[in-house]
Amino acid sequence: MVSQTKGKAIALIFIAGPCSIESEKQFLTIAKAVKAAGATHLRGGAFKPRTNPESFQGHGHDILHVLKKAKKLTKLPIVSEILDTEDINSAAPHIDIIQIGTRNMHNTTLLKKIAQRQSLKPILLKRGFAATKKELLGAIAYLKQHGHKAQIYICERGIRTFADGEYSRYTLDVNLIADLKTDPTFPYPILVDPSHPAGRSDLVESLSYAGIAAGADGLIIEVSMSPFIEHALSDKEQQITPNVLKRIINNCQKIKKITS
Repeated sequence: MVSQTKGKAIALIFIAGPCSIESEKQFLTIAKAVKAAGATHLRGGAFKPRTNPESFQGHGHDILHVLKKAKKLTKLPIVSEILDTEDINSAAPHIDIIQIGTRNMHNTTLLKKIAQRQSLKPILLKRGFAATKKELLGAIAYLKQHGHKAQIYICERGIRTFADGEYSRYTLDVNLIADLKTDPTFPYPILVDPSHPAGRSDLVESLSYAGIAAGADGLIIEVSMSPFIEHALSDKEQQITPNVLKRIINNCQKIKKITS
């Protein structure tokens, strides 16, 4: 039920919540449900990077106050993404762990500014969807060399490969997880995002187990529920329900016990 990172035992981490915060009612309802299912952290996007400019971009600053309400309600630490250097100072007070998304892993200006302005705030760094191991390590180095002193969580969320079927937008790279977890010089916890490589809710569970079996220290996973999931404005197809999340958490703990 634990994983070894830098010689210390840490409990598995389960970061769960909707892709984006669409309303106060939606987020608080889902927040209570993922807490009951066993989540250790709460996720929700106020700022959403999207491929198509016509797609829902998140409510931005107008919804940040809901993050604090959700934390007060659930007592769970909040994980949310910051996209722009202009938003660091205004958004960070609402967030416990700053997510740097896959599109911004290569954004060295953002890495520098977050490290400098929020040096004591933990960071969840998602691997770029076309990033090599060397490039991932380089992004970490930017954070550390520009003054970041708090915990950094690394997230494997799938990379671009030749896979182009309906089941897969990305390919989960369990090789990287196993590689880094056997490297005694790599001190950072590794999380798996099974939602984006799956692209479909029915595949999320299996990818979660694969990541934990490869050595990951936890998951960041998209969760919603009726009536919100049917009308979700982003990533509707890949969000699982709280009941599935509860099963995943229980089984991941069993897998980690076997593989540790």
